[in-house]
Amino acid sequence: MNYIELFAGCGGLTLGLEKAGFELLMANELSPMAAETYAYNHCHENLRELADVMANAENTVWLSSQFKDLKSRLRENPFEYPPLGKGVTDMPNLPSELKGKMVVGNLIQLNEFLQNNPKHVREMKKGFGAGGIDLISGGPPCQSFSLAGMRKKDCDKNSLPWEFANFVEILKPKFVLLENVTGILRPFKEDGVSYHAWFEVAKTFAGKGYVPLCLHINARLAGVPQNRPRFIMIAVRYDVIKALKSALNQDEAYLFEGAIALYKAIKKGEDPALGELGFNYFDANKSEGRNIFRNTFLSDLITFEESKQVSVSDALDDLKINGPSLKSTYVKGLNKTFSSLLNKKIKLENHALRQNSPLVQRRFRLYQIMQNAGRSYSKEIFKILKGESTVLSENAWDVFSEYKYLSEDAEDFEFKTKKEFIAYLQKHPTKKQTQKALVANEPAPAALSIPDDACHYDYQELRTLTVREMARIQSFPDDFVFRSKITTGGQMRKFEVPQYTQVGNAVPPLLGLALGKVLSKLNVYAI
Repeated sequence: MNYIELFAGCGGLTLGLEKAGFELLMANELSPMAAETYAYNHCHENLRELADVMANAENTVWLSSQFKDLKSRLRENPFEYPPLGKGVTDMPNLPSELKGKMVVGNLIQLNEFLQNNPKHVREMKKGFGAGGIDLISGGPPCQSFSLAGMRKKDCDKNSLPWEFANFVEILKPKFVLLENVTGILRPFKEDGVSYHAWFEVAKTFAGKGYVPLCLHINARLAGVPQNRPRFIMIAVRYDVIKALKSALNQDEAYLFEGAIALYKAIKKGEDPALGELGFNYFDANKSEGRNIFRNTFLSDLITFEESKQVSVSDALDDLKINGPSLKSTYVKGLNKTFSSLLNKKIKLENHALRQNSPLVQRRFRLYQIMQNAGRSYSKEIFKILKGESTVLSENAWDVFSEYKYLSEDAEDFEFKTKKEFIAYLQKHPTKKQTQKALVANEPAPAALSIPDDACHYDYQELRTLTVREMARIQSFPDDFVFRSKITTGGQMRKFEVPQYTQVGNAVPPLLGLALGKVLSKLNVYAI
């Protein structure tokens, strides 16, 4: 199968799909920083090296840039790309020369380019000679759909799933894969009206000629050591649905019943409400919902149920500074799985340690103890750390007095009185709301996208995670190299996508592999 990937990021989904046997036709990414990592790993192009010798890229093209030189482009603000025709472009006149390329630019402008260049559309619709496009995949930016962000129906960022749908309508692939945050499933109100963003997206694709199968899944069930719930939509072109229906078993046919009903209603010009027509999403996060996954082409998405789930220590223990273990079965398997797709690296990259002050290290030890002590009593500790309280219950003191803390001399010690303990807490204030220590024998928490989200689980490792450790948790193999800046801050957060953010935003490669297997099964049914 072949595919085009939009919102490609650093290439986690690409890595998974290619391991599943897919061939890349073209990729598109807004951020030049994320595109630099994508180009390095998937297009075999070192953009930084080329920029340093003032050479041009061959496999990476800019749709519209302010700059002619590659060095300036790699730090360009993507929200300041010039309108088409007003900037510098590398888009080839010969459509076939787009094959296998990373196109850096805005999807809205890419759609505009296709509308103005019908010969490119014709060549791309043919899959650059492959007879057609099998898949268009991507994860539109999720800030507006996130529970933590502004979830407004008319927010500019909300237009990107619709632009994704327009791109699909132009090129008409057999399948569409859309990935988004789990928050897209929660309703939000505007002017007293309740909206479900996922349902609006599903209706949009139905209007474009696709039957939308909507799923709520979790990356940990696909072997990723992180509790990472995700919304997935697999949309199938209606003529393909008609071809594969005879090959579906009873449970598989049931998966599409409500979606087909929705498609037919939309085509008639109706606007059904959520809950009508038997259409809804299928939830692998609930034990009662997993049977439908087990008995269908979706089974690869739940191969690691509770008894098999991979823990944080499985992913990170061999990377510890103090007393590292041997590589786990998970790490060995991860590196072996993707070894044929990446160049073997002589040394481990992206594993530079971040500097944490002695005060922060002492606070990290507190976080580690709080994870062991349990949530109920830890709430009392957090209130003192945040300056919201000076009181600690006797029950909480009984629990926390059993642990050893870190002194200003970096020595382990125990508190003799509750008063001394409270005074110690007051010397280590924090305003951070979500920072916590990882739990060694569990998957990592869902919120893990910047270095400040979590600290290490080991008492001898009083530090935040390196980029490589975050990548291990996200199921990136060690031969996958992250490029550009390591981190950023201030106003630059609005447009820069450094290494930590690239990892945090990525589709985990193991999840991408599972999704690739699902789509391959569907494709076989359709033949």
